[in-house]
Amino acid sequence: MSPRLPLVLSSACALASVIAAPLVAATTPTLTVDTTAAGAPISPQMFGVFFEDINFGGDGGISAELVKNGSFEFADPITGWRKVERPGAAGGFGFATEDAPFARNPRYARLVVQAVGEGFGLRNDGYRGMGVTQGARYEFSAMARLVAGEAQSLRVELLGPKDVVLASADVAVSDRSWTRVSVDLLAGATEPKATLRIQVSAPGTLDLEAISLMPYDTWKGRRNGLRADLVQLLADLKPGFIRFPGGCIVEGRTLENRYQWKNTVGPVEDRPVIYNRWNVEFADRGKGAYDYYQSFRLGFFEYFQVCADLGAEPVPILNCGMACQFNSGELVPLDELDPYVQDALDLIEFANGPVTSGWGRVRAEMGHPEPFGMKMLGIGNEQWGPQYFERYAVFAKAIRAKHPGIRLITSTGPFPEDPKFHYAWGEIPKVPVDIVDEHSYAPPEWFLDNSQRYDRQDRKGPRIFVGEYAAHVPTRRNNWTSALAEAAFITGLERNADVVVMSAYAPLLAHMDAWQWNPNLIWFDNLRSAGTANYTVQRLFSHHRGDTTVPVRLEGAPAAANGQPRLYASAARDAGARELIVKLVNATAEAQPVALALNGVTAPVRGGRAIVLAAALDAENTLEAPAGVAPVEEALGEFAPGGTRTLPPNSVTVLRLPIAP
Repeated sequence: MSPRLPLVLSSACALASVIAAPLVAATTPTLTVDTTAAGAPISPQMFGVFFEDINFGGDGGISAELVKNGSFEFADPITGWRKVERPGAAGGFGFATEDAPFARNPRYARLVVQAVGEGFGLRNDGYRGMGVTQGARYEFSAMARLVAGEAQSLRVELLGPKDVVLASADVAVSDRSWTRVSVDLLAGATEPKATLRIQVSAPGTLDLEAISLMPYDTWKGRRNGLRADLVQLLADLKPGFIRFPGGCIVEGRTLENRYQWKNTVGPVEDRPVIYNRWNVEFADRGKGAYDYYQSFRLGFFEYFQVCADLGAEPVPILNCGMACQFNSGELVPLDELDPYVQDALDLIEFANGPVTSGWGRVRAEMGHPEPFGMKMLGIGNEQWGPQYFERYAVFAKAIRAKHPGIRLITSTGPFPEDPKFHYAWGEIPKVPVDIVDEHSYAPPEWFLDNSQRYDRQDRKGPRIFVGEYAAHVPTRRNNWTSALAEAAFITGLERNADVVVMSAYAPLLAHMDAWQWNPNLIWFDNLRSAGTANYTVQRLFSHHRGDTTVPVRLEGAPAAANGQPRLYASAARDAGARELIVKLVNATAEAQPVALALNGVTAPVRGGRAIVLAAALDAENTLEAPAGVAPVEEALGEFAPGGTRTLPPNSVTVLRLPIAP
């Protein structure tokens, strides 16, 4: 996504007039669906997800780790921690790096205790608290070393409001060398903002590093796991791909801060922590993020792993030797680009190489000897201009030479129709490009007016990836106004499936107490999560994608003052279900009858069904009411070809008709 948005959002009154105006055609519109015509295949990757670690979507979000700054590697190592010094206790703590257990995260905490009193130790606040559930088990672990004094017994506690103890356990520390210690905690109550307290049992000197608190209830029960409810929401989308790791974090504010995939694999404790570039962007907006870092517990191995879990194609994006052009715009000279290109070649080996290869062996040692089967790779995120294309060409030449089967994705910049975009399309024919990534963040009326955007696309050029898009209402809310406009736009993607092969809403995840950007597809707090109205549209289209397009012609549709239609349609065949799928979007404030002419169908159709999404324009899904915008399904009974279907105001309707392909 772009840190800046030049597209001016309309006023609330103007926006309401665009979508809610009672635009009614003089005659009943007719949708002709030609079931006899051969359509284009619809890519299985047509609908996917774009992940970026923004809005605490990674650390504090989909990563199930509850301890913040467990390795003490934030710029201020005390971040997330507080000293515990209860009555009668005396001591202090500091930080050291000598003889550290992890070379790339060398800092650890040293506790020097003169008197224990009623308690001395450390306390961690988590990510705006720690969400714990009654009856659930959590594993506390740490690297520990006894430096001086007698053997210790650490009292580990989960605390609720007013320091009510929700869980407690003891773990012994007696070794003079670094040793991993662990103990399980059983939560006695549910609490969204618990904290972790660690107290020593005796005077002495103790070192602690890599402190962790992980729930056992993670996605697929993995120890370095992901938050199960958030991954389930992704699984429920049936994504055809997952694009990762971003987004602007690929570029970094500077090249030093860029995302380097090799630092995100191997033991999680030895993945070097960096500040998240979003912890300073939008400091005047959202919930603030001074404590936003990347521990990379969610790294490239975990990204590939969840892709395999969900049956989604992995689409990694790599830095092309350019920092974010909205920030420093730092460049790697062309004659110094080789290490960046080698990172791309090594990534392909990590994903696809045999276990006998260097990076294939790393993958196997992490638990996945089988190749991940990566087929696509993005070079740069949202870059633009001559400096981008000369660097892209270097990458393309090297990758084509060694891995001609990898499909390369190029950027057109951050906006859908500006000089940067048009310059990119002038350069794209000059370099090897398979897929072109276009981004569109705009008001809802832009999406309503651009449903025919790809009708005019060159059919002989590269395929299109609508890699980031979202309709932004003036209040930047995830309401039905924005979701309805996106649905209208998606019908145009489906109709043009011969050139549009992938699409993704962005951003994906946002923490209610720690966000920098809105709107977002999924919102969550420490215990709950909910898909937005926009999520509901994405899921509806993904679940009813079909295999091949069926040509449609819509005549007599109501139009806005600018002449653009406010009634939209697409159709597809589902060969497995032996059904015709027709999608209709009514972006007017009036119920709209539509005559359906099904060419090639002469007898009444029986056993069909309709799935309808309709809501007030300001309707939303929230954590408290996650089904505020939800589909309603009905049996159609007998459906006569040429009959009329009345579409509710501001609605999306999917018709599934049992018509053999």
